[in-house]
Amino acid sequence: MQRLKHLRWLSSHVLSRRVNGVKCFGSSLFGVKQHQFFLSSRAMASGGVTSKSNEKRNRLSKELSPYLLQHALNPVDWYPWGQEAFDKAKLENKLIFLSVGYSTCHWCHVMERESFENEEIGRILNENFVSIKVDREERPDVDRVYMTFIQATVGGGGWPMSVWLTPELKPLFGGTYFPPDDRYYGRPGFKTVLTSLAEQWKTKGPVLKEQSSVILRTLQEGTSASEAPGQSLPDVKDCTEKLYYQLERSFDQEDGGFSKEPKFPQPVNFNFLFRLYAKYKDSFSDMANSSLEMATFTLNKMAKGGIFDHISKGFHRYSTDAVWHVPHFEKMLYDQGQLLFSYAEAYQITKQDEFAEVVRDIAEYTMRDLLNPCGGFYSAEDADSLPTAESPEKKEGAFCVWTYQQIQDILKEKVKDNLSLAQIFCYHFNIKEKGNVNPMQDPHDELLNQNVLIVKDSVEETAQKFSLNPVEVKDVLEKCRTLLYKERQNRPRPHLDDKIVAAWNGLMISGLSKAGQALGESLFVDQAVKTASFLQNHMYDKTSSTLYRTSYVEKDSISMGSSPIEGFVDDYAYVIRGLLDLYEVCQDEQWVQWAEELQERQNGLFWDSEGGAYFSNSGRDASIVLRLKDDQDGAEPCPNSVSVSNLVRLGALLNNQDYTEKAVTILKVFYERLTKIPIAIPEMVCGLILLQDTPKQIVLVGNPNSDDLNALKNCVAKHYLPNKITITCDGTSDKFMKAKLEFLNSLTKKDGKATAYVCENYTCDLPVTSVADLERVLKVNP
Repeated sequence: MQRLKHLRWLSSHVLSRRVNGVKCFGSSLFGVKQHQFFLSSRAMASGGVTSKSNEKRNRLSKELSPYLLQHALNPVDWYPWGQEAFDKAKLENKLIFLSVGYSTCHWCHVMERESFENEEIGRILNENFVSIKVDREERPDVDRVYMTFIQATVGGGGWPMSVWLTPELKPLFGGTYFPPDDRYYGRPGFKTVLTSLAEQWKTKGPVLKEQSSVILRTLQEGTSASEAPGQSLPDVKDCTEKLYYQLERSFDQEDGGFSKEPKFPQPVNFNFLFRLYAKYKDSFSDMANSSLEMATFTLNKMAKGGIFDHISKGFHRYSTDAVWHVPHFEKMLYDQGQLLFSYAEAYQITKQDEFAEVVRDIAEYTMRDLLNPCGGFYSAEDADSLPTAESPEKKEGAFCVWTYQQIQDILKEKVKDNLSLAQIFCYHFNIKEKGNVNPMQDPHDELLNQNVLIVKDSVEETAQKFSLNPVEVKDVLEKCRTLLYKERQNRPRPHLDDKIVAAWNGLMISGLSKAGQALGESLFVDQAVKTASFLQNHMYDKTSSTLYRTSYVEKDSISMGSSPIEGFVDDYAYVIRGLLDLYEVCQDEQWVQWAEELQERQNGLFWDSEGGAYFSNSGRDASIVLRLKDDQDGAEPCPNSVSVSNLVRLGALLNNQDYTEKAVTILKVFYERLTKIPIAIPEMVCGLILLQDTPKQIVLVGNPNSDDLNALKNCVAKHYLPNKITITCDGTSDKFMKAKLEFLNSLTKKDGKATAYVCENYTCDLPVTSVADLERVLKVNP
């Protein structure tokens, strides 16, 4: 940490300069931290000079990434990340301008409109820099390296990410969004930064090169993580209590969530809180009850808020305010997969129908709008779209919002005398004649007079308001949603990023498997199987056991392009987790076999045999100048966090002590983080709980598809048992498992009935043959 503080000081002095009379310090954007400017820039950015008539296509037109293709008509001479660009920078001795983003990123669109479509800025870039465009979803290894630099020197990060590199790919200066010119509060804009950096490179190139080496070396030293000699395991009680109190202190008692605005879903927090509840609920501790309350209260608030799309369903990326009302409207697959899992667990614990309804809604949205016919899920839908087919410019949220008059016109049907569908719908979803969006959340007036649906009152309160019964109101609201959904289909759709990412499909397999398990709905499990099969058939090389990162829709078929991108550690970790969750619910051992193959490959590619834990990349790509170990759960969980649980589960499933020892090593490597700031890695704390509590093996023995075996399966599935591992021995799909776990061969049916054995460390309690007895042994309520 001290080294990274030194780096921030160093970077500020390396690039200290004066531009237009304003002193500028390194990666702090002209004396103001870049991330602060980025968050507030929503209130400032507006359209820039564009060149829509320029039809000359740059080399990005040959790429498959939807994000890179969006920039194929820019006047900027873009290169994809690769040797051609690196060689040009060295040959011409030019700085590299690296721009990283993704196709559904609102602020990436803003910077493109303002700067990358600007002919003058394009000329400056082309004459003085080698410009490289990277899709962060396609190349997370590139993104991680330079985002680490941005976060270390600025204190925050985001996209678009803008970084200037030496020809040797060492970072010098960077930030996130830059306005095109000096229009905002005296801050020099993108054009000014470009001309200043170009001049400095010409006059002080050797000095800057030397300083870039110091910066990279400092980053390498400051981000290293290894197991300390003699390091003990973190104490599970201390870590869980510290994390609980950190979350409790940040919890919003009024509106849920664990931060002030903006608010993000943070499914890893729900994962931890549910596991903490399960761990302590039998002791009737306040901590257990409070954990459950914080998680379920937040999930309820989110489901009622504008962050949830009440018409097309699914969740938007995050809320710009504290009450979950006005979102950034993009929809990401990784959010849907994780929240599907969270709401399914909430239902498993509480049996509240509201949670089951949200599970079905997320599944409906993803399987309707994001699913490729071959079985893989697409990445995302954009926030921006054209309000009408005739509109000249896209607006954020245009596909999702409604005016008061539109609602009146579409929902004019009468429910009874003097009461229309519109009156009930407007009351329930807080629709106002002049719109319901706070102007502070809409500085560009994109949502002027528009309404973002948000539920303030319950169905019962709405029923009371109009002297109806709750069933009638539910029927009315469902009819209204159907009518509005039909009307919405007449609007221009947002851009669909049809890139298929292995890691995110792994998260969807987990979510669908848990949804199918909790709700007992085979439709979800069937889709999880299809998605797993898609990954195996289209994005996996059986010969080399290599998983690939991305595939694309090309001419109505699935392609990985001429140079497929091999998977990164998150691809392996998330897919393995998905396969283990899928096995839990369908009990087809082929998924455990594949999980083992992937785990072996993950270990071979990413495991640090000297210091322990997993690197984020394999180290085989020489253009990646920093080999990092992820140590923070963000929008997606940290791969090292996920791997702890994967290794513990696989260790217990396959009687593989090496896997369990690797899980222990990861926890030791991140001992300081776990014991001091566990709020940074809640998912890893879940892995620590699983390891310390020892997974229970629930072995079910019976005839295939028999009623008594299915009854025992359903009993296990409906209860929330986060430290369980289920194994079914029915003579049809158990040869692999019996070869791995010899004790399974001695377990038989009792009295001719399907039989359950609850085991720990391969030692079993007395067998039971009834659901009631199984629930008693598992210590769960019927």
